[in-house]
Amino acid sequence: MSQRTVVVLPTYNEIESLPEVVGRLRAEAPDVDVLIVDDASPDGTGELADLLASRMPQVRVLHRAEKQGLGPAYIAGFAEAAALGYEVIVQSDADGSHRPEDLPAMLSALDSADVVIGSRWAAGGAVERWSAGRYLLSRAGSLYAGLLLRIPNKDITGGYRAFRTEALRRIAPEQVTSRGYCFQIEMLDRAVRTGCRIAEVPITFDDRLHGESKMSGRIVFEALRQVTRWGIERRFGKGDRADATHAEVARV
Repeated sequence: MSQRTVVVLPTYNEIESLPEVVGRLRAEAPDVDVLIVDDASPDGTGELADLLASRMPQVRVLHRAEKQGLGPAYIAGFAEAAALGYEVIVQSDADGSHRPEDLPAMLSALDSADVVIGSRWAAGGAVERWSAGRYLLSRAGSLYAGLLLRIPNKDITGGYRAFRTEALRRIAPEQVTSRGYCFQIEMLDRAVRTGCRIAEVPITFDDRLHGESKMSGRIVFEALRQVTRWGIERRFGKGDRADATHAEVARV
């Protein structure tokens, strides 16, 4: 993979994790740039990101005025990366849960795909230090969303993904309405429905390096309620308008 590539890292209060994550990314993929998207973190993450950028020309920072959710942060990062001319855009977490060591294999898989999922549930994938409850909740979420939305992939809710920029244009992230956990599901649903070639590469998902996970059962169940609504609308024909929109985007 010789195309210009950038990793988009949304941050909100990740001052402890960010230097290690950026350092590992630079070590594992020295030809890949980093775009940090900070939502006005009150702990000084944005200022630290500026310091890292001043010391490493491969690092850029996009500052946003306030916290608006994970989805909007990624959408802003994707738009900025595309405007800067990157041909491959990777989304990843800044908390250390997505191993930079898995990135080279994901980028290699783009040789024959438009979208690559860093998959916890593909053969060879794994999670570290999860409780049984969290494991079952995550597995059930992917299975349920795949069944209702007819998405054939194993890891539907994971957030470690690589996109060809031309595929992102077809997916049209700016039209995604989900802001949090459901953002990953809606993005993959749009990728499937616009005909993207999708590959899954096994990864090991770690617990975050510092602090506590922002994930909760309430967030997951809210996402699954949204998935249920989409599934019912499609089953009874109300999803035709959305299908037409996706088809139109695919032709652009």
